Amino acid sequence: MTKLHVRKGDKVLVIAGKDKGKEGVVLKALPQKERVVVEGCGVVKKALRPTQQNPQGGIIHKEAPIHVSNVQIVCPKCGKATRVTNKRNDEGKRVRVCKKCGADID
Repeated sequence: MTKLHVRKGDKVLVIAGKDKGKEGVVLKALPQKERVVVEGCGVVKKALRPTQQNPQGGIIHKEAPIHVSNVQIVCPKCGKATRVTNKRNDEGKRVRVCKKCGADID
């Protein structure tokens, strides 16, 4: 299984595509497809047929997955979009570390 540099709940900045410059929270990570769903980014229109739960049907707006290479994690300490490196902490656990300020992201 592929590992991603972002996880569900991370704040990210979109660095490429039609939503370049937007910030949002990762709602879902899809490691097999190397894609993430970001809140408010990659919004598409989807036609819904009428069902018993939604008898009207109609067109809804929902977030579509975007490629993980098009997002950068925003460091919670310095507030900048950054790359991520992995290091071991005192207990021997692997943690993600900000490349710019060196703070733990996890």
